[in-house]
Amino acid sequence: MNVVPTPLATLGPPFAEQVPTTPLPAPYWVAWNGGLAQTLGLSSIPSLEYLDILAGQTTKPAYCSVYAGHQFGYWAGQLGDGRAHSLGQLKGTLDSWEIQLKGAGPTPFSRRGDGRAVLRSSIREYLASEAMAGLGIPTTRALAITGSNLTIWREQPETAAIVTRLAPSFIRFGHFEHFAAQGDEAALHQLVHAVTAHDPLLSHNTAHAALTLLTQATLRTAELIACWQAVGFCHGVLNTDNMSILGLTLDYGPFGFMDRYIGTHVCNHSDTHGRYAYDQQPHVGLWNCSILAQSLQSLIRDDTAIEGILSQYGPHYRKAWLQRFSAKLGLMSENSDNASLILSLLTLMEREKVDFTRFFRALSSDDPRSTPPLEKLFKSSGDFVAWWAIYEQRLEQDNTSVDECRQRLLQVNPKYVLRNHLAELTIRSARQGDFTMIDTLKQVLDSPYEEHPDHEEWAADPPPWSQQLSISCSS
Repeated sequence: MNVVPTPLATLGPPFAEQVPTTPLPAPYWVAWNGGLAQTLGLSSIPSLEYLDILAGQTTKPAYCSVYAGHQFGYWAGQLGDGRAHSLGQLKGTLDSWEIQLKGAGPTPFSRRGDGRAVLRSSIREYLASEAMAGLGIPTTRALAITGSNLTIWREQPETAAIVTRLAPSFIRFGHFEHFAAQGDEAALHQLVHAVTAHDPLLSHNTAHAALTLLTQATLRTAELIACWQAVGFCHGVLNTDNMSILGLTLDYGPFGFMDRYIGTHVCNHSDTHGRYAYDQQPHVGLWNCSILAQSLQSLIRDDTAIEGILSQYGPHYRKAWLQRFSAKLGLMSENSDNASLILSLLTLMEREKVDFTRFFRALSSDDPRSTPPLEKLFKSSGDFVAWWAIYEQRLEQDNTSVDECRQRLLQVNPKYVLRNHLAELTIRSARQGDFTMIDTLKQVLDSPYEEHPDHEEWAADPPPWSQQLSISCSS
């Protein structure tokens, strides 16, 4: 693999430290993303050379960066790459990709941790990264999982693994928080310029670049969370250190796609107060952007300009949310009544405990101009019929054919998402040494809007036992 140091790594201390990886003993392949590998100029077939490198056996220097953050609303102080080693930027492709090993041993920022990741969490991150890419949502990517029989202790003994993930940059809100807390304005200048290497929208005039960076991060965050809401995705731990400066979905821990629609759904059982519930994600996104704004205040030096940028978040989010949910209903023309129509549907879905993904896909599969069989998803069908009558009137205003409407719906309403029980079944098979479901499920999630007749059961109602699954930050 032809890699060079990232812009952040080239800054050296105090931004990043050169840290050796701790290789997995007796590593083996768990997963290899051949399609992504090809786009990166790598072989679609995994090799022993790749296995050694991605299991941490590399002679090239690896780097870990320092950052800080607010966790569950409280200042946590210095954090950093506690179990992520950057191998550098992968060259030879049209785009620039930083390649990281997550789980390759302790670093100076491990905070007494072992720097390892377990097979369970590595499978979840690998599948989630690629599922989000399949949905067309900005995200980090996953190239591979290497495993080992090395025992790692979490709540119980598990086996170790390393997930190889990629992004144009892994710079987070927390990188800026760290140096702002130290009052290190020069370091903040350097960080802003490190981001410019990944974002041509940023100017090389530092004051203007900081203002543009905040603007882009704020708008991208609003757009990203609107994307999440439209597919029922909950991140689970939206701390500022888990926020990408480029607006990518970053750090897949206790995430979850909703089954039944519940506005207050909490996917992380450690989130006892529901700070990161589904319906709170848009508000937390703005809160996190305000923390980033505070971190950049010494560079921008214009509180009015900062307030103006943050004030764009709400309107931008609401517009993006309305566009996405209108599209999910096949509504083309802009209408002030769209929002109330959508909200009344979501209220009805929540009351009737209707599956989020299945409802919208069923809507896509039936004639959107007549009361469909999806009526059976509602216990009080009369309420749904009343809603449908209003919906039908709105469709008539667009004056498009049934086939055109249905094709639009099929392109925005996925049939398959990474439900918790699917991830759990994959993990159970992998623990028995069978990794085939990882590849098969990934292939389905790569094209979630298409039909996959051999895997209809993965689009069905989740089994009752899945309601007992408990997802936490442990990995």
